[in-house]
Amino acid sequence: MATDELAKKLERRCNLNEGAEDGSLSPQSTVFNPYTEFKEFSRKQIQDFQKTFNKYDTGKDKFIDFEELKHMMEKLGVPQTHLSLKAMIRQVDEDNDGKISFREFLLIFRKAAAGELAEDSGLAELYHNVSEIDVDEVGVKGAKNFFTAKIEQQSASTKFEAEIREEQEERKKEAEEKKVRRAEFKNKATYFKEQADAQKS
Repeated sequence: MATDELAKKLERRCNLNEGAEDGSLSPQSTVFNPYTEFKEFSRKQIQDFQKTFNKYDTGKDKFIDFEELKHMMEKLGVPQTHLSLKAMIRQVDEDNDGKISFREFLLIFRKAAAGELAEDSGLAELYHNVSEIDVDEVGVKGAKNFFTAKIEQQSASTKFEAEIREEQEERKKEAEEKKVRRAEFKNKATYFKEQADAQKS
C-alpha cells in the first residue's frame, strides 16, 4: 500500500519535471477541473482566485514557488519569515514538490472554510487578504466572514432555484389535471346532450 503511494508520488514528480522542461502541462494538471472539484466556489470566485494566482505566478510556470509566495505575502502587507513560508507551502503541498499549484492554492480557501487553518498561520493571513478583494461587493462582516457569506448565498440561491423549479412543476401538473378534467367534463356534456336529443326524437 505504502509502496503504491510512493510509486504514484514518484510518477507525479516525473510528470511535473517533464512538464517544467518542455513547458507543457503534466497529466495531473490537464485532468484537474476546478469547477467540478471545488463545487463550493462559484465560477466567478474561481476566476478571481485564478487571476490572483496568475498575478503572483511571475515565472508563468503555473506554480507559486517559495520566492513568489514571499513576494505575494509582502505585497499583501503580511510579510512572513523563511520558516513560516516553508510551513505555508507544506500545509497544502500534496505532491511534495515544494511549490503551490492552482489546485493547492484553492485548497487554502477550502481549508479556511472548514476552519482547518490556524488563525496565526500565514495561510490564514493569505486567505483573509485575498478574500478582501471582493469584500466591497458583499459589503458586510469583513473578510473573515466573507467566504462563509458567499457559500451561504450560493446554497440559498441553489435552494431558491430548486423551489422555483418545484413550483413550476406543480403548476404544470395542475394545468394538465385541469385540462384532463375539462376534457372529461366536455365529453360528459356531449354525452348528456346526445342522450337528451335522442329522447326528443
